[in-house]
Amino acid sequence: MTVPASIAADLVLTSGKIATMAPGGSGDGGGFVSALAARDGRIIALGSDAEIKALIGPGTEHIDLAGRTAIPGIVDSHCHPDAYAARLASWELLSPDRIQSRDALLARIASIAEDRGPDDWIAGYRLNENKSGGYPTLAELDAATNGRPLFILRTDGHIGLANSRAFAELGIDETTTPPPFGSFDLDPETGKLTGLVRETAAHLFLDRVHAGDTTASIASGLERAFAEWTALGITSVYNSLTPSKAIQAYQMMKDDGRLAMRVGIIVSGRETGLVESFIAAGIRSGFGDDQVRIIGVEWCPDCSTSGRTAAYHDPYVGKKVPGEPDPNTGVLLYELEDLKARALSAHKAGLQVMIEGVGDRGIDFALDAIEHCLEQHPVADHRMRVEHCCYVTEPLEQRLKDLGVIDSSATGFMYDLGDAYIANRGQQAMARMWPHRAMIDAGIPAPGHSDAMVCQANPFMALWSMINRKSDTGGDLDASQAITPTEALNAYTWLGAHSGREEHLKGSLEVGKLADIVILDRDYFTIPHTEIRDIQVEQTLIGGKTVFNRNRQA
Repeated sequence: MTVPASIAADLVLTSGKIATMAPGGSGDGGGFVSALAARDGRIIALGSDAEIKALIGPGTEHIDLAGRTAIPGIVDSHCHPDAYAARLASWELLSPDRIQSRDALLARIASIAEDRGPDDWIAGYRLNENKSGGYPTLAELDAATNGRPLFILRTDGHIGLANSRAFAELGIDETTTPPPFGSFDLDPETGKLTGLVRETAAHLFLDRVHAGDTTASIASGLERAFAEWTALGITSVYNSLTPSKAIQAYQMMKDDGRLAMRVGIIVSGRETGLVESFIAAGIRSGFGDDQVRIIGVEWCPDCSTSGRTAAYHDPYVGKKVPGEPDPNTGVLLYELEDLKARALSAHKAGLQVMIEGVGDRGIDFALDAIEHCLEQHPVADHRMRVEHCCYVTEPLEQRLKDLGVIDSSATGFMYDLGDAYIANRGQQAMARMWPHRAMIDAGIPAPGHSDAMVCQANPFMALWSMINRKSDTGGDLDASQAITPTEALNAYTWLGAHSGREEHLKGSLEVGKLADIVILDRDYFTIPHTEIRDIQVEQTLIGGKTVFNRNRQA
């Protein structure tokens, strides 16, 4: 009997191992079904092949999984697709897979300079000096650029390298007073600029290089970025520190039918007046729809462990960078009373507050501001988040639990930056760095995120590190905090959605939820843990529609 079109599914998946990942908070994965049906972008049934095949009609798309595993779409709950998009057009990618030595870096800069006009800026991003032969000297940068202005952003986004022409373009020399919470590093022996600029000082150069960005150029870059990311199984992103131009770009893309990703906007506290404008307009968290939604607002007072700027109570260990303070316990980029006032205004206005804290001193600082918000304006289910939340000591674990704060964990750092964490904080500290075993056992929600493109967007690299507790090179991140594959995936699905108040829509495959589904080339749940990072996505569906199919890419 033919199923009437009025009750037939638009999409049916059969003969597979479909991980529902429900109920989300338990970490048990919620079990598996062999078949799923969706209509109008939402799941209408789960069950056996026989049950679901009964919903196939003349217009139904039927995907035979042939035993393959399917999972909910990945929710990357803190990343920077807008910044990546802005850099795709003209910036040079300098990540370790491309640059493995200082000579290679200088040669690449010299090659780019040959094709640029005498006044054209050269910009690079994702430099990791720990894996690329260390920082070049100012003289080396000047020689390579042949008079063109240069700015390179370190992979963490907190430190930059400028050459003499770039300093001159901005009117900076050894006598220039740096902006608050920033520095122009000076050689301790000569008193001359080293080329390194930190935190808010780096933003002076970023602002100059990004001055030509337009809403249209960002939108074009976002299309390219999301084409890459859906191929990794990512179906939802929460864009951290989203500025006004990117907010406009997302709306443009949605209106034009060009947005092949679900986007949560975390409004940037860096852009003067932007959060205040949302407060004045009465826009609260949740405003929007299933494609573009306001998640909350964010401030970034803490910095980078791999760049030796994040705030810790104890000093950094390991090799110092010339110009680094001694002793070095990192820096914080806001005055506490100022941050408290900003956060409280947003919290009272109904905007979910997110504050970055990386080191233990930075996490304490973020929690001081959050605690102030809750003292002045108690909200039971506030879901305020500490972003990155890397070094969670036992006292901080208790503070997170007592305050009901989400540990928004930068699990992407484990794979790409783990070696630098070991070198800069010591092996013993790894027992409380991204401590997901402890967070789960304490009942503290701890979603994982990439912070892309600080680190690569591929979630399976981070999942591999969460499960194996190793960096990309095999560095020891302390196995005492290892978790199961299901627990790790929960951090990138249901917990990611929960951290943005969207668990009723996504993060698990349940009737009534969005049909955001990822089909894998192997069984994530049973393969050896060492193979997790080798997983390939075969097909990604958003709202029941295919946005990536590996077979069609061949």
